This record gives sequence, structure tokens and C-alpha cells, in this order.
Amino acid sequence: MNRILTNLSKVTLGLIVAASITACNQNASNTSSSKSDSTASTAATSKIQEKIVYVNSDTLSEKYVYFKDIKSKLEAKVKKAQTDLQSKGQAFQREVAEYQQKAATMSASDRQATEEKLARKQDELGRLDQNASQSLAQDEATEFNAVYNTITEYLKKHAEEKGYQFVLTYSKTNPAVIYADSKLDITKEVVEALNKEYSAKKPAEKK
Repeated sequence: MNRILTNLSKVTLGLIVAASITACNQNASNTSSSKSDSTASTAATSKIQEKIVYVNSDTLSEKYVYFKDIKSKLEAKVKKAQTDLQSKGQAFQREVAEYQQKAATMSASDRQATEEKLARKQDELGRLDQNASQSLAQDEATEFNAVYNTITEYLKKHAEEKGYQFVLTYSKTNPAVIYADSKLDITKEVVEALNKEYSAKKPAEKK
């Protein structure tokens, strides 16, 4: 079960492709001077750069309220499951200790019956632990998949509005992108928009 808590700290948002590449048609002028060619080339390069932006996934994880709420919710579930299992485990240990104290004065048939009962309880505890871990892992996958879908849906819409061809993610902990120009960073506006969208959605969900 400790693996679930560990996984919560390793969540990454991955690479998000917000829009497909569109064909670029360029009409070159045969009468342009070398100076105008250079200017046109620079402008074209600038235009291409503006169509590729990125989101800092570390900042997004830290400041996106929906993501933080889901993480806190899952951590609370893990803590509750651990507390329940710990309580049952301690009760089982008390039964074992009580049996060990009385075993010498018990008949052979009573010892056998008690040992079989304790063995069944031990197996049951093992199943409870396994089932709890599986349930929490499923909850984790479902919840974070919902977060991922919310982010990608927003970024697809945002990219179409802004004319972006790609929206990438950048993270120091998982540096798939070696370098990213801060001028292409749209994290702040994305976080603000996502939090505004989530804040408007929360009251509706409570009704």
C-alpha cells in the first residue's frame, strides 16, 4: 500500500499534443533582394516559433487546484485504508498473543481449532490489504486520467484559438525537452484559465 503514496509524488502530465501540424504554403518572390530574403526568413522563423509553445508541468502540478484536490483526496483514502488495516492487524496480534498465553493449558483439539481460526484471519487480512491496494490504484488511475483529460481538452481548445500547432510540456524532473525559451511558456495563462474553469465547476458539482 505504501506504493500508492509513492506513486502520488511521481505523477507527471507527460507530452500533450494540442493540435496537429498543418501544411505551410509559402510563395517565394523571384525579384527579392538578398536583404529582403533575410528579413523574410527571419519573419518565417519567428512565425514558426510562435506556433510551438509549452507548459511547465511542475508548475501546473503545483498550482492547478483540481490536481491538488485530487491528490489530497487520494492521500486521505490511502491514510484511511492504512488506519483500518492497522487496527485489524493489531486486533489479530492480540488474539495471537492471547492464544500463546493459553496454549499450554488448552486441549489438543482446542489448540488445533484456534490455530485454524487464526490462520483464516491471517489470510483474510492479506486479502484485505491486497484488495485495498488494488482499489486505491484503480481510483488513482481514474482520478488522474480525469485531470489529464481536462487539461488536454482545454489545451486543444486554447491551441485552436491561438493558432498553436504544438503544445509541449517541460519538467525539470522529467526533462524530455532539454531547453525551452521562456517566451514560449504559456503556463501562467493556462493555470489561471484551468483554475477559473474548475472554480466555476465545483459549486455545480456540490448541488
